[in-house]
Amino acid sequence: MPKRILQGTVVSDKGNKTIVVKVERAYLHPLFKKTIRRTKKYHAHDENNAHKVGDQVRIIECPPKSKLKRWEVVAG
Repeated sequence: MPKRILQGTVVSDKGNKTIVVKVERAYLHPLFKKTIRRTKKYHAHDENNAHKVGDQVRIIECPPKSKLKRWEVVAG
């Protein structure tokens, strides 16, 4: 099965080699037919501490690196 790739905004870079990425998705409500926006935060591995708050990044699924980190930043 292919690994998922998500795009979002860095909201925290306080951890060492860790960033928190906010990913927003939009979907149509099944009954009201209204577009709804939902956000979710993902902890991602950033090996070189290269990304700062406000950066747009892409993250990809990976094997667990810690208790919360199951994503890593896509290089490039």
